[in-house]
Amino acid sequence: MGRVIAVANQKGGVGKTTTSVNLAAALARLEKKILLIDLDPQGNATVAIGVDKDALEVTVFDLLIGEAKFKQVVIEVEQAGLDLLPSNADLTAAEVMLLDEDKGPKRLDKVLKKARDNYDAILIDCPPTLNMLTLNALGAADGILVPVQCEYFALEGLSALMDTIETVQGELNPQLHIDGLLRTMHDRRNNLANDVSNELVAHFGMKVLQTIVPRNVRLAEAPSYGESILDYDASSSGAMAYLALANEIIRKTQI
Repeated sequence: MGRVIAVANQKGGVGKTTTSVNLAAALARLEKKILLIDLDPQGNATVAIGVDKDALEVTVFDLLIGEAKFKQVVIEVEQAGLDLLPSNADLTAAEVMLLDEDKGPKRLDKVLKKARDNYDAILIDCPPTLNMLTLNALGAADGILVPVQCEYFALEGLSALMDTIETVQGELNPQLHIDGLLRTMHDRRNNLANDVSNELVAHFGMKVLQTIVPRNVRLAEAPSYGESILDYDASSSGAMAYLALANEIIRKTQI
């Protein structure tokens, strides 16, 4: 059964989509069978992996509300070597519709029950807010991967996220585990970035992953070409970082 990993942080701009797309592509490059789920109505992961979100006839929205089956929604992304459940702005409506259901927060978990057997790992790109979609991701996940930008307010945002995880563990998903905190957009020439990085390790210890994703212009450029960093520039420092992360996640989670 494939491991479901939610890539989440209640703070925006920390590299969630970049991490979701490029970790998925790196795991696929290491011959793992991967499903990437875009659970953000902005559809950024869908676009970043090379799919036109505006041309979609069905999306993960239709899957969540029971109007489409998994095989009707899933897209094979050949270049990246993975499968995708895409999204677009239609997904915004799912939030309201699922609020009216007693089992709304567990709808994604139900949808993935059978699909899990077909994958080594399922990565979910979450919205940057704690809403019904994020709760669905956390309700379905075995583990949560938390991208953290090494900046001044990083620790403040993390404390709120840890409270959320604790609540989800108590009320929705007792099996939810923190797979790791990932330091992103790190500039080793910046003293503040280094200080925050050290603080994270001091505060969270072994929960902080060894891999550090550097600031890298090629990583920033890749989504506009609809490619993962491994397809856009495999020799870049960003590509090397996400391959290292994929190997670390494989060792840590045994996927």
